[in-house]
Amino acid sequence: MDAILWLAAVVVLLVIEIATLGLTTIWFAGGALIAGIAAVTGAGSIVQFVIFLIVSLILLIFTRPVAVKYLNVNRTRTNAESLIGKEAVVTQTVENLKNQGQVIVGGIEWTARTGDNETVIEKDTVVEIERIEGVKLIVKKKG
Repeated sequence: MDAILWLAAVVVLLVIEIATLGLTTIWFAGGALIAGIAAVTGAGSIVQFVIFLIVSLILLIFTRPVAVKYLNVNRTRTNAESLIGKEAVVTQTVENLKNQGQVIVGGIEWTARTGDNETVIEKDTVVEIERIEGVKLIVKKKG
């Protein structure tokens, strides 16, 4: 009976994974599969559950980073996220301590800051967009 429940869990988790494609439940489906095999071999319910947890966590910890790295290669960035890595031109000196700085990228002006308070980037400098924090672009000098 336990083996049938684990098999049902595998099927449900795989269906959820197929529906979401978020690499969220596939790891637990692997754990349920191994726990089901343990149930067929006669392991007790507690042992099955412990095996499920251990295998799921091992799969999650060790294989998820690799899978995400290779499966998200062709993901298209959208909206503001697509600006990361692009070049911009400083239209107002970027100086964090004075709470000032603007850049223009793609014809749109953005508030800009640097990654630290010591760096000042002068007007007309070409910068690279490192990341986005709220509505501000975090930039660094190009090169």
